[in-house]
Amino acid sequence: MKVVQTNAAPQAIGPYSQGIIVNNMFYSSGQIPLTAEGILVDGDVQAQAHQVFKNLHAVLEAANASFETVVKATVFIKDMADFSAINEVYGEYFQTHKPARSCVEVARLPKDVLLEIEVIALCK
Repeated sequence: MKVVQTNAAPQAIGPYSQGIIVNNMFYSSGQIPLTAEGILVDGDVQAQAHQVFKNLHAVLEAANASFETVVKATVFIKDMADFSAINEVYGEYFQTHKPARSCVEVARLPKDVLLEIEVIALCK
């Protein structure tokens, strides 16, 4: 087992790591729209989604993985009415490669953000 840590994504805000590699599989912690400096991204759900994907890119890269090696994504959203807007941004990052995905509406997310995404990916 290997802990993944990068300064290109926000540091864990609790007793967990940015991700773990086990047997060539990377399991990310959920990424929210915080910058690497820990500043919450203001703006609509699409602006927040782009920051989440920037964070996911950073942790995937640190794990020697990429969006093309993601096998499963889980999307947590505050309001299912935002599904289409989030899906638009999601499609920019998963254009030809489309991993398995779950999307659920939740009552509340850390720091009251609008979405959180976690991924499972193969390491290269």
